Amino acid sequence: MKRVLAGLAALALLASCGRPPPPGPEARPRYVVGEGYNLGGQWSYPREDWSLDQTGIAETMPRRAGLTANGERHDASALVAAHRTLPLPSIVTVTNLENGRSLRVRVHDRGPERAGRVIAVSPRATELLGARGPFQARVTADQGASRLAGSGLEGHAPALAIAAAPVGRVERESLAAPEGARVAAPRAETVRPANAAETAVAVPPPERLPEQVTQGAPMPGRLWTEAGSFFRADFARTQAARLGMRAEPFGPAGRQQVWRVRGGPYATLAEADEAFARALRAGQQELRLVVE
Repeated sequence: MKRVLAGLAALALLASCGRPPPPGPEARPRYVVGEGYNLGGQWSYPREDWSLDQTGIAETMPRRAGLTANGERHDASALVAAHRTLPLPSIVTVTNLENGRSLRVRVHDRGPERAGRVIAVSPRATELLGARGPFQARVTADQGASRLAGSGLEGHAPALAIAAAPVGRVERESLAAPEGARVAAPRAETVRPANAAETAVAVPPPERLPEQVTQGAPMPGRLWTEAGSFFRADFARTQAARLGMRAEPFGPAGRQQVWRVRGGPYATLAEADEAFARALRAGQQELRLVVE
């Protein structure tokens, strides 16, 4: 009897090994901005900021299964990324400042999980950008493509309908040609529909972006920490003294002077990370690691 039971158990095990894995949760992409959240010890506040243009350290997204923060499926082979504040989805250009390579990626998840990183890109995007670990990067948002990427998804507010100004009817009549004038044959008119401008439908970018790498000039920079900006020099100096940094004026001349609190430049990424961590432990939340 024991042999029979053991045989049945073995057959059941073999049968289960041949079955496909159970399907994961259904992907339901949606448009997400979201509330503020704490990740890696630092608070982030998502918002629609299509003018975003920032530098910092990029890293590679971990390989994982399941769904992203906006309901898409994780795919390490796609050109996707995680960002802390941009709406999901958004389209951005990521440039590896160390070798000049640029690539468009689709932001569809929150991250990077480590504070002090500007963006996390998929393993495939990392490969195409020619990186083998954290790298100096520039991230610029593509406003038009980002708006289209979110249009039509659940959670995206539709654009307001704006009525055009009314146009009066123009009356025309044909007059007889003067005596002796040469009359040309009637010209066929091109008929333009009244709503021709509305018939051109903008096509949103595909969820899986093409692998198009642009090669530019390498522009590596130095690493700095930035811990806020102030209109009063005394406030900036107090903050700088608390964090072991310095206050310095910046911005165009002739306007109200702005003071920023900075630390660096740092010789290595490890040194910059340690300075960033010290400021974070001191309770400073308005903190960035930038490349200049």
